[in-house]
Amino acid sequence: MMKRPAAKPLLTAAILGSALALSACASTRVSPVEVTRFLDPASRAQLGQGSIFVTGVGGEDSLELAPYKAAVARELARVGYGETARAAAGQIAEVRVSRYQLGQNGRRSPVNVGVGGSTGTYGSGLGLGIGINLGGGGGPEIGTEMAVVIREARSGRVLWEGRADFTASENSPLAERAASAQTVAAALFSDFPGNNGETREVEVP
Repeated sequence: MMKRPAAKPLLTAAILGSALALSACASTRVSPVEVTRFLDPASRAQLGQGSIFVTGVGGEDSLELAPYKAAVARELARVGYGETARAAAGQIAEVRVSRYQLGQNGRRSPVNVGVGGSTGTYGSGLGLGIGINLGGGGGPEIGTEMAVVIREARSGRVLWEGRADFTASENSPLAERAASAQTVAAALFSDFPGNNGETREVEVP
């Protein structure tokens, strides 16, 4: 009976340890979204109006790409487009996505298979493949990079293209596919169509 109080410090230590573990798990990091956009100045009046069809590059229609296409479609509707079938569309929006793990050394490792192919003509490849850990130190982070090209449906001429890229710690809700899709799409189409050749950072709310 006299020895029971000795268990109290052990219980306190266990509670403290659990609290510290939960605190560590709750700590998340999210970088700003880096956005780069290019447009044909002569085609500015065509952007943000009319009918548009959203597709993956090369007609890709995988389940992995679906939330990103849906997020892009929502943003295009917000800026003034009407989504329609390909046959009736005046413009085509092609979506390409890659997901990667960004280590402390800035090296990218694929998380899942993205959708490949060319992203346009004006600034294709700008900044792609450069690993910069915008979220700071700590454990690995999950990055999402999305590129969208808007073409004239009849001629295939590129009217606009943009790229959005951000990272979130792997325990962040924004590292999940659906949340990351909305994050990059909202940043990419904020103040659409933007300025030709401009790169800026959009803070994640």
